[in-house]
Amino acid sequence: MPLRRSAHDDALLAWREGYTHIDAMTDTPDQIDDAKIGEILAPVSAERTRRRQERVRERFWGTMKRAAAHIPFAEDVAAAYYCALDPRTPFRVRGTLMAALAYFVLPFDIVPDFIFGIGFTDDIAVLTAAITAVQAHVKARHRKQAREALGKMSGR
Repeated sequence: MPLRRSAHDDALLAWREGYTHIDAMTDTPDQIDDAKIGEILAPVSAERTRRRQERVRERFWGTMKRAAAHIPFAEDVAAAYYCALDPRTPFRVRGTLMAALAYFVLPFDIVPDFIFGIGFTDDIAVLTAAITAVQAHVKARHRKQAREALGKMSGR
């Protein structure tokens, strides 16, 4: 019987196979590696996931406003946000996305976000790994919500 992979395992595999959304200017293999991504995305208790969700709800849009110009896949990140909040999304998937989004909203992480030009590169690596691993769970409704929210944010 084959072993069942978790969303955490899928995230690491996605990172190892290449980061499809990251261009050469934002690659970060020297700043963040598989082990660190694995540590960030590792499954945690339901209580810790709940705390992450609170933090993400409080800080996501403020961080997104600052980061949108530095993240080449902002719509995917916003869709991941809506997927993570959707009670129809499987718990493991929500946990993986919440871990990545919680890392994204932290102002001080491996590369502090306020460092111009490179501050969000580690966030991009973590987000790419998580989103790639669970992309089948990000539905059209999440993408629609993301487009609408980003449109409002940019005044469109």
